[in-house]
Formats: sequence, C-alpha cells, structure tokens
Amino acid sequence: MTVVHHVRVHRSEENLAREDQLASAIARVAADPVAVEPDVVDMIVNRVIDNAAVAAASLTRGPVSAARAQALDHPVSRGGAGSTVFGEPNATLTSPEWAAWANGVAVRELDYHDTFLAAEYSHPGDNIPPIVAVAQHAGADGAALVRGIATGYEIQIDLARAICLHRHKIDHVAHLGPSAAAGIGTLLGLDVDTIAQAVGQALHTTTATRQSRKGEISTWKAHAPAFAGKMAVEAVDRAMRGQTSPLPIYEGEDGVIAWMLDGPDASYDVPLPASGEPKRAILDSYTKEHSAEYQAQAWIDLARKLHGTHPALTDPANVASIVLHTSHHTHYVIGSGANDPQKYDPHASRETLDHSIPYIFAVALQDGGWHHVDSYLPSRAARPDTVTLWRKITTAEDAEWTRRYHSEDPAEKAFGGRVEITLADGSTVVDEIAVADAHPLGARPFARADYVRKFRLLAAPVLSPAEIDRFVALAQRLPELTAAEVRELNIVAADGILAAAPTPRGLF
Repeated sequence: MTVVHHVRVHRSEENLAREDQLASAIARVAADPVAVEPDVVDMIVNRVIDNAAVAAASLTRGPVSAARAQALDHPVSRGGAGSTVFGEPNATLTSPEWAAWANGVAVRELDYHDTFLAAEYSHPGDNIPPIVAVAQHAGADGAALVRGIATGYEIQIDLARAICLHRHKIDHVAHLGPSAAAGIGTLLGLDVDTIAQAVGQALHTTTATRQSRKGEISTWKAHAPAFAGKMAVEAVDRAMRGQTSPLPIYEGEDGVIAWMLDGPDASYDVPLPASGEPKRAILDSYTKEHSAEYQAQAWIDLARKLHGTHPALTDPANVASIVLHTSHHTHYVIGSGANDPQKYDPHASRETLDHSIPYIFAVALQDGGWHHVDSYLPSRAARPDTVTLWRKITTAEDAEWTRRYHSEDPAEKAFGGRVEITLADGSTVVDEIAVADAHPLGARPFARADYVRKFRLLAAPVLSPAEIDRFVALAQRLPELTAAEVRELNIVAADGILAAAPTPRGLF
C-alpha cells in the first residue's frame, strides 16, 4: 500500500523530527530490502539497453567528448576498482563520480531516452549512469544493481508526481540528485540515516534555474543531469564518512520549498511505497522512439501519418496555417507560447530545435518520419520550403488536453493534442493523437525487441558487430551478473571512432 508523505514548511523552533522529514522517508524506501518483481526487472534491462543505445549515438559529439576527456583526466580513486567510461575499453577506468559525469552526458546528449511526466517532468534513466558507476567501483553484483536502479526510478518518479519545479523555473534535475543518492544507498545497503544525509546533500547541491532550457539552449542541457548524478555520488561518499547535511532540506524555513518552490505556506503530498511494498514506478515511465523532447513524440507520429494520408500538406503553398491545440506545458515550453524567437530560427542550435514543436512537426510532416541526425542538420533546418511551412505553425493551449496531461489515470493521461490545418483553398484537415505510438497505450508499444532494435540501429555506426552482440547478451542477463561482469557493462567503440572525435583540453 502506498503511503502519502505530507510535506510542509516548518519553522526551526518546531524541531521537525528526523524520521518525519521527507529525506528520511525517501531513505526508508531506499533501505527497504523488498524484492524487485520480474516485470520491473525486465523493464530495468530494457532501460539499460536504451541508455546504451542513445549513449552510443552520441559518442563523438562535442559535449560527450568534452565530458569523457574530463573524466579520463582523473585517476581511479583509492577506495575501489574504478568505473568504465562509455566508448573506452573496459580496462580504461576513472573514479566513479567522473564516470557518472561522462556517461550521464552521453545518455542525455540526444534527449532520446525515457521520460516521466506529471507535476514535474523527468528522464528517470538519468539515474542509471551514477548507480552503475558506483556498482562497478564498489564491486556490486547484478542483483544489487537492479535493486539500486529500481530505487532510483521509484524516488524520482514519486517526487515528479507530487512536486512541481518548473513552475518556479527550477530545473527538473533537482529531483534527480536525491533519487540517484537513494539508488546508490540501496545498491550499497546503507542504513537509513546515512541515505537521508546523502539525499539532503544531493538536493542541496543540485537546485538550479531552468535557464538551461530557455531561449538559445546550450550544451549544458546534457551536462545538467550528469552533474546531478556526480553530486549524488559525492554526497553518498560524504555521508558514508559521517558528514551531515542541511536538514530538513525540503521542509526547513530556509529550505527548498520555502524559498525555491511554493513558499512558506506550501504543502505537498508525496506518494511513496510502504514498507514491504515493491518499487514499481519504472513501469509508469515510457521511452522515446524519436530523438526529440517527449511532448513531441506523439506529434511526430501524427505528422508522419498525415504525410501518408495528405501528401499535399508537405508543400507550404498548399497550407495557410497549422495550429497544434495541446497542453499548457507543450504550448509554453516547446511551442509558440514560450515566445522564444529561437524556436523559429533556422540557424538555431540542435538543442533549441529539439525544443521547438513547430520545427519538429514541419520536418516530420514533410519527411514522413524523424531521424536523430538528419532531422537536425543545419541544411535541413534552413531548407526554404521547410522554413516557410515551419513559420505557419503555432500552438495553442487547450484546457482539455492540459487536464489530460495532468491526469493521474494512466488510461486518459495524454501528451498529444489536436491539429487543425487550414489549406490555401479554405478547406481544413483536423486530426488528433493522445499518446505516442511507442507509449504503453500507443499503437505500437515498445517491447524488448524494440529496445534491442533501437540499440542496434544507433550503435551500428560506432560499435563493432561483435561488441553490439556482446553488450546485448550481457545486459539481458543483468540480474544474474557477477561483480566482474557488472564491470563489463560498458560499450566499447570500434577502432578509430574515438580518435576521430574532438579531444578538447581544459584545466585538468
């Protein structure tokens, strides 16, 4: 049975008991030795494969190369065996916090892995790099790794269900620092108080503004979750050494809720598993078929459908206007409601185009699909007929689609909307879509074969066929892996691939 933890701001003189603080409630969930159920184990395997897929596709990109170079400039710390770095041979190791950093950037760079959207939005697969890095360094086996990942997903998703960050322009990785710290605590079998201290420290160090996702979006977008994972590793290390954290970090009168979120009169109800209750939140998350912001997934599927049923729409001369009626979030974050001129700029960065639903819908409508590289090429964005069509597309908030976006009923929760296309001759085309085709309730829900297919597709240009087969076989045995095999849970680039990638130098 789920336990709802009521969270409000407390004055210092109220002396909120440690066990009544949200950080301690999170820690109790993390320390609970409940078994991981088979369907959850299967989904964890899927997401480990999914993370490796998107990391492989990003190995030679600038932000990933920079983060990898930073990691490799740091030696293995003395307390363990070290951790692998995506792309590098398994014998090339670094300290776990730096492996979490490099691998976290690789996973997030293309914005192509799993998602959960509720009061807040998140990519809970961001928990996997720091937890795997610590598992390798500490010599944990596959069963312990599975337990840790289950906790990471559970805590981040439960926080995202209840506590909105973006309303206050706080980046969503503020939920990731605590969840990754909790997952590492589970992995290592730490006690409740140690985990609670790590959760508090991780939250304290990972609250930042959302400017990283506004206007001209920079390369920091991929680094932000990796930084949260790195901070989680360091917070656990400090807590294990007996160092304490600013608690109550959520409820304190100078804490996160009082000064960064809804203020001193605010309260939240955070759902957490009861003692002995399995951690199943991962099953409520969903991955991406397309390399774009999750709110764009369903729109890409609708656009490729319209490409086939109404081919005349690909020519902007036939179109007077296109309005996407959608949720508040889609309209104001990736739609015209953001009032970001960069979302209509053919010279905008890839990160910016990824957060422009008018651009994404225009390209998917013209091309009948989406490609993680080709759809973002400067030459593709600047194509004159695309720019003309793109600038005829706007978004509008629709109250019903906003309600469905925030619904707690999985059967009606929706991330799409209704498109109304007015043609040059005055006729209209109207269609709608609720969820992406790959969503569990979509036209073609992702299953193990789809995750493996995605990995093979994205890894083929950078990994050898033998390495692809090795990783797939190893990942599918995840709960049975020995500690030595967990240290091989890495993707090794084919000869010459990393040598052709950027090799930036910095301070280290």
